[in-house]
Amino acid sequence: MVGAIELMRSLQGKIRPSALARAIGELGRIPKTLHLLDVYDDESYRRCIATQLNRGEGRHSLARAVFHGHKGELRQRYREGQEDPLGALGLVVNMLVLWTTRYMDVTLAQMRAQGLEVRDEDVARLSPLGYSHVNLLGRYEFALPDSIARGAFRPLLPQADGRSHDRRDDAGLVRGGRRGEQRAGHDDEAARA
Repeated sequence: MVGAIELMRSLQGKIRPSALARAIGELGRIPKTLHLLDVYDDESYRRCIATQLNRGEGRHSLARAVFHGHKGELRQRYREGQEDPLGALGLVVNMLVLWTTRYMDVTLAQMRAQGLEVRDEDVARLSPLGYSHVNLLGRYEFALPDSIARGAFRPLLPQADGRSHDRRDDAGLVRGGRRGEQRAGHDDEAARA
């Protein structure tokens, strides 16, 4: 019986691959070809892939916005020195996503309670990766009011017409405002977020 290590050495050890190595290489291309044919043929599959790519890009965009010190570059040369800032970045990004998700849920519940139509297909397109509502550059205050410490939510901010403040379009993307801009009346609330 031949072990896996000996088999791999015999397949990779020569300058010119053997017929068996070439056959295994060609066999490995079959799933890739089938995948590419599925992508080309199936529009819903392409949309699913695009959705996943957009989610990944949204997460990276949030991480880049949070990691603004040193122009977003890691200055440590060694892996051990990079683990702490990357771990902290992951923790902060996860906290922002959780905070936004919980408040999106509160907002949706309030909209339903007010009798507004909330369609499931619209909710499915919402993303907690927006960050225009978070003050990334200002003063931070970590003292919690007693009601928040007991698990209550902060009140949703009303618009001039009495509706909750939301700058999301139909796709759930935040629109308007410049990056780093503090909205009137929101700077204290965003700093505590």
